[in-house]
Amino acid sequence: MNNELLFEIGTEEIPAGFLSKAVVDMEEMIRKALTEKRIAFETIHCLATPRRLVLHIADVAPKQDDQIVEKMGPAKKAAFDEEGRPTKAALGFARGQGLEVSELETVTNDKGEYLCARKTIAGQPTADLLPDILKNFLLSIPFRKSMRWAAYDLRFARPIHWLLALYGGQVVPLKVEDIESGNTSRGHRFMSPETFSVEGYEDYLAKAREHFVIADPAERKKFILEEAQKSAAEVGGKLFYTEDLLETIAFIVEYPVIVRGGFDPHYLQIPKEVLTTTMISHQKYFPIVDEEGKLLPHFIAVSNTRARNLDVVARGNERVLQARLADASFFFEEDKKIPLENRVESLKKVVFHTLLGTSHKKVMRFRKLAVKIASKVKPAVKKNVDRAALLAKADLESLMVGEFSELQGIMGREYALLAGEKPEIADAIYEHYLPIVAGGSLPGTDEGAIVGIADKMDTIVGFFAVGMPPSGTADPYALRRQALGVINIILSRRYDLSLNFLIDECLASLKDVLKKPAEDVKKDVLEFFRGRLQNQLISQGYAYDTVDAVLAADIDHLVSVIEKIQALQAFRANPEFEPLSVAFKRIDNILKDFRGGSVDVNLLSQEAEIKLFANFENIGTRVEKGIAEKDFTAALNKLAALRSPVDAFFDSVMVMDKDEKIRFNRLSLLADISALFHQIADFSKIVTAG
Repeated sequence: MNNELLFEIGTEEIPAGFLSKAVVDMEEMIRKALTEKRIAFETIHCLATPRRLVLHIADVAPKQDDQIVEKMGPAKKAAFDEEGRPTKAALGFARGQGLEVSELETVTNDKGEYLCARKTIAGQPTADLLPDILKNFLLSIPFRKSMRWAAYDLRFARPIHWLLALYGGQVVPLKVEDIESGNTSRGHRFMSPETFSVEGYEDYLAKAREHFVIADPAERKKFILEEAQKSAAEVGGKLFYTEDLLETIAFIVEYPVIVRGGFDPHYLQIPKEVLTTTMISHQKYFPIVDEEGKLLPHFIAVSNTRARNLDVVARGNERVLQARLADASFFFEEDKKIPLENRVESLKKVVFHTLLGTSHKKVMRFRKLAVKIASKVKPAVKKNVDRAALLAKADLESLMVGEFSELQGIMGREYALLAGEKPEIADAIYEHYLPIVAGGSLPGTDEGAIVGIADKMDTIVGFFAVGMPPSGTADPYALRRQALGVINIILSRRYDLSLNFLIDECLASLKDVLKKPAEDVKKDVLEFFRGRLQNQLISQGYAYDTVDAVLAADIDHLVSVIEKIQALQAFRANPEFEPLSVAFKRIDNILKDFRGGSVDVNLLSQEAEIKLFANFENIGTRVEKGIAEKDFTAALNKLAALRSPVDAFFDSVMVMDKDEKIRFNRLSLLADISALFHQIADFSKIVTAG
């Protein structure tokens, strides 16, 4: 047992969606709390079931680490007189620190010698600190929704019924509202609801299991997966599951019991996605498939209670699923009676957003944009793109999507194929929603990619246009995800596509709803995209100042932006990089808000400025050639040749000459050089030693 800490918060059933995050948050919070209190510890384990959150920490130190506190005092020369006797400054400082002058130390820093009071504060016993630590820990666990109950002021995910708190086998006394901690826990709500006493962590896990509670979610997941796979194999199939589904089910139950059921094979005529969505999203069942991935008329449910007769439980689950599948079958058959194209007109009755009009208006807007995009990046698919964009939202008016919103796009593809549309058009209807989650799959066809870009851009610019951008953590329309979707689609397909063009086209279609000038909206949208791309690139390992430097100069053509960042990142290994960055900063510092003009060669009189101009004329042409050919590495290497003439210019030329014409001419030369640099990056953003 050693000095282990065991803390259990017993509750009413907490929603499964709260628990996986809670486990992560709990570990981070207790690690931070103990570290701040200078309490050493070994491993941390956080567990959760629907009715309990559990914290276990091995080998928690019996007391805080001692703390050494240093307080700087007066300078030594002010602390002692010429005869070495302490002055009032030294005596007052020592008295304020509760020390004798003789106990003060002398330390030397870059400012000289100073007196220093160094005191050791003994650590307090851990047992005395834990009640406050655990209470604050409990009160600080974040949940996306919390509640109050009875007459308590306390807020938690669900009402708390008991607290188990042990340190070194002894109860940690704490009280939350009128709930006092103890050494007892409770078993499964139905199969073993009585309390049981606990001596330590291993004892807790064993006794919890005896009372039909598997406290460790990893153990529950492993058990569910293994037993469900065995059950699926008994009917000649394999388990069809996702990690999300497995985790959700593991957090729904405390003691998993595998139940296999079946359904009428005639429902297999319904599209697979409908069946799997019904089973997974609505019922939290595992579908069963054959070796080729085709659905079998069986499913696995996981019960939280071991019934006397599992066949009865299976039949109950079958009846529930039967009703859902009967509805789906009815919706599917009814939807097939109306061609997908005929549903487009119905979108005039569907409000996309009160400030942005109907879904029909939205379709017409992004359809027009999609065709223009196709003309630029893939003219051969323009006709398919136009058709796919027209039909992209038609399934929103189907009975199936009305009942199962997760199937939008999926049913559109299915109904398009049934109506005889080209496979490329049908696929684009589904793919234009991709990526559905951050980091998710991207469209696999040009049609899907182009329609997806158009739809997402219309949404992003639309909400910015009506004054509803994301704020803080609030992003109700998922604009951040959609912006990343646009970025990643363009990059993955290497489309030479201008963000300025996309935004301008959207703004032209949205001119009737603008809440502020179009130029202001455009500026905000570009900054929004800059932020999303910046975060993504830094998370991928690019140096933050490299990213900042390029994005400060350019955000328009994303493929070129990435190539510039890659070239600049590699160029940082060049010995010329640091001095070149410093030289550029000198140029920008002296220019400030100067806008520049054309250089008059007749006003160039000093050798250094004549040479700088000649080098700029020669090198500038080659740099611009490299940029035009998107050979940014070559362009950077050419730029490096300007470093020496720039340094020589600053060493021997007075830029701010008294003669206004000469001063203006020299500043104009520097402005031209700065503009050349800015075609790749704003080097003033680069962190340098100089």
